[in-house]
Formats: sequence, C-alpha cells, structure tokens
Amino acid sequence: MLDKNALRAEMARQGLTQKQVAAELGISEKTFISRMRRGVFGTDEAEKLIALLKKAP
Repeated sequence: MLDKNALRAEMARQGLTQKQVAAELGISEKTFISRMRRGVFGTDEAEKLIALLKKAP
C-alpha cells in the first residue's frame, strides 16, 4: 500500500499538482485522484512516479 500522505507531501514539496503528475504518468487527473484515494498504482505508473519524484526541483 502507498503512503498517501507522504506522496502528497513530496508532491507539495516539489510544487507538483495532481494534474501535472497525472500527465507525467499518462493518465487523467480523475484516474490519478481515484488511484490516490485507493492507494494503488500499476507497476508502470509506480515506476514513473518514483522517477518523477526523484527529480530535484
């Protein structure tokens, strides 16, 4: 399971919006919000998310 609060905190720290992250993952903002709510992402999405959040602003 995903630590949703930690993900939200890291997104905020890097100044990323849900819409921006969703676009980077290749999914709609609505889908991103749904997956955040459940705390479950696909393997490809999780890998992209990790890579995106490792980028230092």
